[in-house]
Amino acid sequence: MPHAPRIELHPINQPVQVHVEGTLLADSTNALELRERGYPPRHYIPRDHVRMDLLTLSETTTHCPFKGNTVYFSLGYNKDIAWSYEQPVEGMETIAGRVAFGKEEK
Repeated sequence: MPHAPRIELHPINQPVQVHVEGTLLADSTNALELRERGYPPRHYIPRDHVRMDLLTLSETTTHCPFKGNTVYFSLGYNKDIAWSYEQPVEGMETIAGRVAFGKEEK
């Protein structure tokens, strides 16, 4: 029996909203749910559906061998609450420039 892929992407057919401390940071009907073995599902939201004007680029960067280099964003003293893959690895191009959040509310 073949193993499930390590990462699966699924379109979300319902609105996804992200609130942090009462502020609506993202509102989209075009999110992708990324499911990666060993991690909770994350919603990747198109950047133009995110209040990027409220987020600041963090100095934090990480590398995922399955997705690529990550940049992080902060909201005031809420450090690294969101991240994005600007140039993901081959096969993950669909998430390029989309933003994911560590704490989400639908």
